[in-house]
This record gives sequence, structure tokens and C-alpha cells, in this order.
Amino acid sequence: MGWKSLDDMELDGKRVLLRVDINVPVEEGRVTDATRIERIVPTVNDILSRGGKVTLLAHFGRPKGKVVEEMSLRQVLPALEKALGRDVAFLPSLDAAGDAQADLQLMENIRFYPGEEANDEDFARQLAALGDIYCNDAFSAAHRAHASTEALARLLPACAGRLMQAELSALEAALAKPERPVGAVVGGAKVSTKIALLENLVNRLDVLVIGGGMANTFLAALGADLGKSLEEPDYYDTAKDIMAQAEKAGCRVILPVDGLVSREFAKGAAHEVAPLGPDAKLATDQMVLDAGPETVALVETAFAELRTLIWNGPMGAFEIPPFDTATVAAAQAAAAKTRDGTLISVAGGGDTVAALNQAGVADDFTYISTAGGAFLEWMEGKTLPGVAALGG
Repeated sequence: MGWKSLDDMELDGKRVLLRVDINVPVEEGRVTDATRIERIVPTVNDILSRGGKVTLLAHFGRPKGKVVEEMSLRQVLPALEKALGRDVAFLPSLDAAGDAQADLQLMENIRFYPGEEANDEDFARQLAALGDIYCNDAFSAAHRAHASTEALARLLPACAGRLMQAELSALEAALAKPERPVGAVVGGAKVSTKIALLENLVNRLDVLVIGGGMANTFLAALGADLGKSLEEPDYYDTAKDIMAQAEKAGCRVILPVDGLVSREFAKGAAHEVAPLGPDAKLATDQMVLDAGPETVALVETAFAELRTLIWNGPMGAFEIPPFDTATVAAAQAAAAKTRDGTLISVAGGGDTVAALNQAGVADDFTYISTAGGAFLEWMEGKTLPGVAALGG
């Protein structure tokens, strides 16, 4: 753990440039989901309580280095003040920031400046002149080498905020130094979007559960005829290569042995349980939309032996009942083990968070990342510029 946290910094009387991610959904000028805002509160309160002054740096949307009024951070100010329970001064420009005296202030969308996404050193120096300490609490933006995530961290004493610290600690516990046996559930629609993830994981895991539409590609690569199921014939060889890598590395791969099969993709559609495997043969108008009960039992048995679990992606078309059955059952099994203290469970990715919320177990997992692309790139084994710049 090479990065510093707020515990390592002397904050009294210091101006702290705090990079946060408050890129929240807004409709008609109002924030509709303040989760990301709420998650930065501990860091802000910690700095202020220790005598520091906070200037929040954040992006909103993709203005591409131009001022776009619809992407002004001014519209998130009310939600920010509500979450923090205090006034927040708004700085419309860098010039205004230089003259500001407030203990807590929010700078206008950092991506209004072309130097931000260009990771421009001169722009980073302008930012650095506004503070004494740099603190990054935006893991979700750490895979971007931008001025406020990478260059700025090299110009000031730098540390991770409480949210970043929790995220890095959870991911290190899950993948860098996990309690073994360690396993993962990787699901979703397509193998093509998760090749790097799978190739990295099979060399680190004891068990890999593959679910969702991507499991169809693996089964078809082994010889299964899955009717009109979603699959990617161009990636049959990739699937075979990944399974060969897993075998060489001693990673057990669990593919569906049965599935919920239907002729239509619709809520409450008529369906049946069909055996799956290399010899499976479905009718030309049938498709696999979820894993079946035997597969769920296999997964639950595998979970019983694990000490660490990483979860990314659903095991079926969870948005449409009853094809959420396998995802919900497996998630509840993982949650139960987490609650009784025998499993460290870390999950991430948009669909994953939605699926775990649907299963009613999101609060039971050890850690759920909302970082999206940064979470995936970390799991792929990539170096994240925003983390590397902190010394991690």
C-alpha cells in the first residue's frame, strides 16, 4: 500500500484541493440520485474538522474543454449543500478561486478547461497554486490521466480521501492479497467486452463462475447448439484460450449446466429448464436467458469453500423476471456468507450494483464499487494513472 491517506497529512490551516466525482444524474436542473455526493461527505468533514479548507474539483459530463451551460456544476450545488449540511461557495472560474476565502468551495466544471483532459502541466500548475495539499477521493476517475487526477498529484503533497482509501483497500483485499480460496462471478452479455478481465482473473483465482450471455459463447465454443441465444461466434477461439489458460493456472471454471430457456424475451415469458453443456441442442427459436437451478446449486457449493469473492456482471437477463432467478439466488448466498463473517465480497459495475440492489443484498456485501470503468480496469490488472500518481 504505497499511497498515503488523510491520516498521514497535517491539515490544520492547509488549503486542500479535493478531487471528487459528483457527476450525478440531473433532470430539469435537479439531482435525481445523490449517492455519489453523499459518499464524499466523510472526507470533506474530516478535512474541515481538522482545520483544513476545502476546494472541490470535479467534472460534469463531457464538455470537451468548452463552457457548456447545461454542464455547469452550479446545478448540483443545492444537493451538495444538503448532503454536507453547510453552505458551499461556488467558484465560476480559476481567477475567482485565487481570491476565494471560504472554508468550503466548489470550482466550476474542471472539464470546461482544455488543459484538464490534455493532462496539461501548465494547467495543473495553475491548479496547484490554489492549494497546499492534493487529495483524490474520485477513484471512479482514477483511470483517466487528466490534470486534476494525475499531473496535480505530482505537484503537491498527495493522499487518498476516505472514499478512495476504502475503494483501494477493498480492491487490494480482493485481488492483490486475497484470503484464499478466491473466486469471481463474471457475467454480462458479451465476452468481447471482458477479455482482458477474464485473462487477468484466471491467473489469480481458484474458481471462476461465468454467467449471462457471455456463458453462451463459452458453451457454443465447446459444441453446444443454443438456438437463437445471444452469443459471439467470432470469440469461440478466445473462449477456448481462456479456458486453457484457466486449466494451466489451476483455476476451476464453472459454466451453466442448465438454463431457463424461452422463445421470447419478455417479462413473465413462458419458459422451461433445459440441460446445457457441450452436447446441448436447443430448438432454433429458443434462447437461454438465465442459469438454471442445478447451476445455482453448483455456484452455491463453490461459494461455501471461498474466503474471497469478486462479482462483476449478472448471471442472466436480470432486468426481466423470472430471468433474474439465478442472479438473485447466488447473490443472496454470497450475502449470507458475508454476513456470518466467512466471506469477503467485493462487487462493482453498473449492472452488478443494480442486480444486487434488486436481490436486496447490496448492503450485505463487504464493499460495492460504483466506479465503473476504473473498477474494471483495476480488475484487468491495468495501472490506473490517478492511483499511480498517489504512489500506489
